[in-house]
Amino acid sequence: MSVFRIDGADDPRVADYTSLTDVHLRKVREPAEGLYIAESSRVLRRALAAGHRPRSFFLAEKWLEGLSDVLEAFPDAPAFVGPPELLEEITGFHLHRGAMAAMHRPAPIPVAELLTGAHRVAVLEDIVDHTNVGAIFRSAAALGIDAVLVTPRCGDPLYRRSIRVSMGTVFQVPWARLESWPGGIEQLRDLGFTIAAMELTDDALDLDALGARRLDRLALVLGTEGAGILPETLDAVDLAVRIPMRPGVDSLNVAAASAVVFWELRPR
Repeated sequence: MSVFRIDGADDPRVADYTSLTDVHLRKVREPAEGLYIAESSRVLRRALAAGHRPRSFFLAEKWLEGLSDVLEAFPDAPAFVGPPELLEEITGFHLHRGAMAAMHRPAPIPVAELLTGAHRVAVLEDIVDHTNVGAIFRSAAALGIDAVLVTPRCGDPLYRRSIRVSMGTVFQVPWARLESWPGGIEQLRDLGFTIAAMELTDDALDLDALGARRLDRLALVLGTEGAGILPETLDAVDLAVRIPMRPGVDSLNVAAASAVVFWELRPR
């Protein structure tokens, strides 16, 4: 194992872990530097199992024994160890979930390649809340979604909170970021997908009616938390779909809605 003890928050070797609570900074910095942060021993093990490569590990000394097998398997990735109060000073929060790791961000997968053989695809349109992004990925992994596409303004699935909320399932579901939206709809249509947007329009089809159609290739567009699906998206998709609800409630949280939709429209 390559274990190094740190004794100051200004140690340049742990620059990957500084200011983890600064959301704006990390959203810009991590993709630009080709990294992401895996938080907790369970999550980083799932990242490694998915074939992702560690840049380094970051943990309190008490977690060394429990992670010894991982550290021995990646001797070229240094493990930085320090007292809890120093680790908190560096990251901005108390580490109570074990180890962290700075991981190499995997190379993007071209959309056409990603969707080869896919039958159920979720498109996350401008969903910026990382909790919702992570929860949707968890439902996608559990309920048979083959791939996830995120629009240019959507939150980063590999942001620390997205990964944590998803319990590492962001590593299980193949995903890619679309270069343009709603321009990407035509690419989906050319690949044989019917595109359905989750939106409460006057002509929206009930979810169970859409499920009864047994469509072979279906892309489901989930809209932003506030305004919902963009008007230009609604003009371009093949149909709108809604979840029938009791009077007095017009919608569910987008993450909860995704689980309902994924279950009903799973391939039979």
